[in-house]
Amino acid sequence: MSSLAPSGKIWYPSLYFDKGKRFSMGLGEFTASQIKILEHFVSNASDNVFVLRNLPEVIKGALFSRYSRSTLGLRSLLLKEFILNEDTAFSAITGRSLEDHSGDQQIMATQKAQNFYDRILDGYGDDSIGELGGAHLAVENISMLAAKVIEDSRLGGSPLEKSTRYIYFDQKVDGHYMFYQEPILMTSAYRDLFLETCNFLFDTYSKLIPPLTAHIEKDFPKDPDISKTAYAAALRAKVLDCLRGLLPAGALTNMGVFGNGRFFETLIQKLNAHNLAEMQEIGKKANQELSKVIPSFIRRSDLGHKHFRSMAQFSETMRTEIRYFAEKHAQKVAPQTEAGVRLIGFDKESIYKVAGAMLFECTNGSLQELQALCKTLPEEELVLLLETACSSRENRRHKSPRALEHASFAFEILADFGVYRDLHRHRILTQERQFLTCKYGYFVPQEIIGTEMEAEYIKALEKGKAAYDSISAELPEEAQYVVPMAYHIHWYFHVNLRSLQWLCELRSQAAGHPTYRYIAQEMARQVSTAMPHFERFFKFVDYQGYELGRLGAEIRQEEKVKARG
Repeated sequence: MSSLAPSGKIWYPSLYFDKGKRFSMGLGEFTASQIKILEHFVSNASDNVFVLRNLPEVIKGALFSRYSRSTLGLRSLLLKEFILNEDTAFSAITGRSLEDHSGDQQIMATQKAQNFYDRILDGYGDDSIGELGGAHLAVENISMLAAKVIEDSRLGGSPLEKSTRYIYFDQKVDGHYMFYQEPILMTSAYRDLFLETCNFLFDTYSKLIPPLTAHIEKDFPKDPDISKTAYAAALRAKVLDCLRGLLPAGALTNMGVFGNGRFFETLIQKLNAHNLAEMQEIGKKANQELSKVIPSFIRRSDLGHKHFRSMAQFSETMRTEIRYFAEKHAQKVAPQTEAGVRLIGFDKESIYKVAGAMLFECTNGSLQELQALCKTLPEEELVLLLETACSSRENRRHKSPRALEHASFAFEILADFGVYRDLHRHRILTQERQFLTCKYGYFVPQEIIGTEMEAEYIKALEKGKAAYDSISAELPEEAQYVVPMAYHIHWYFHVNLRSLQWLCELRSQAAGHPTYRYIAQEMARQVSTAMPHFERFFKFVDYQGYELGRLGAEIRQEEKVKARG
């Protein structure tokens, strides 16, 4: 629903709860003519979940890429930096003038043809057909907790989330900080405690930005040979990396997700069957919007469809039974309490499995016999074979052979939720997390320790813990929204060597957050210690420490811009 603002512009609201009533929180302010333009390129111009349409892939990709580092909603960004920007040659690329408003015709044609396509898909009956059509979905003003649930569906989808290191999160809309106000919490006895705590966390985050900026600037003054722009960007990233731990998990973020039909069908089913109201709302809206673009690919995710009902029943029964066994047998198992990463599982025979798999393509022999052969090779010959897979690698983007996937490792990790958000995005691995809690302590950035800011930082975190402890006794799942991101979360990774190589070499680079850089470095170290033959596959892991880690990347980016004129 829209309302006419005094300015004559139309204001499209999202909804949040306050004092048991609903108030609007704006998603974007557009004129009537701008709305006409937008309606051709998005499935709706009013809600926080919508799909892109009638746009070439190059524009959709560029738009999503820009999205993660912008404070603007996707529709505002599309208007300002693409449609109305003469440099983009938008009309020429799309092949359509801005006065052409035939977007509804596409929706009607898609719906009209749905029965025809459904018959074809049902006739061939292969689930993989759902991977042949896709869409770009925008999901705005959702909690960071919801973003993780969406990113849990890894294969077939590519998510991009608003960054906490490039964007300040202390903006207010209509005088309110932007955090998700969970409906059950907002109608419970914990309502005032929840609101007060989240507002205090945001207040502290905002308050500490200026003094921390001055403190870091004093410790790491700008080199005269470095541009002001690159230095300012690196300084801001450093400050926001330090302070992101104050943000509650309910802080609102924006996401862009590109995925095929099979991915979206599974994602929507999971969201619709989730316990939390926010996930169910996102699932319902995603189904509604994607049905305008790829209806035949996601029809089985509809709440009334027999496949969804069956899946939801299975999931609920399974969770209930596992929970029963956990309560019966696993309550006395000691939790991991020390922050860090532990290698808890690997196979020493995997050296020969990798080596044998490397030979497989070049022979007619069986894999089992080749792997047995490698056990008999002299040590120097085995080393020489393994070296062939990495000696000529010149950078981390040179991918190792799939033979490395025959070695796998299990890691148990306890680190702050901010770090988990970064590492969670790696898709070619098996991972699972426990509920976000305040039971395992929190992370305090080194830059804050010993300064006057430390007491305020810790006070805010302790206030978050007090609220969590009160709420979680009755509402453990909903209580996650109030947990500050500095608190540790417990999770595991089960990952093959090839994927681990990519993760460690990527996440250890200078531009990365220092805490996840440490975890990436430590995973490589522990594997190299347990399996020395595999150390050679981590040749581009960066073990150095950096003070303004983003500075080099910002300088290179500025040089690229200058080179393009």
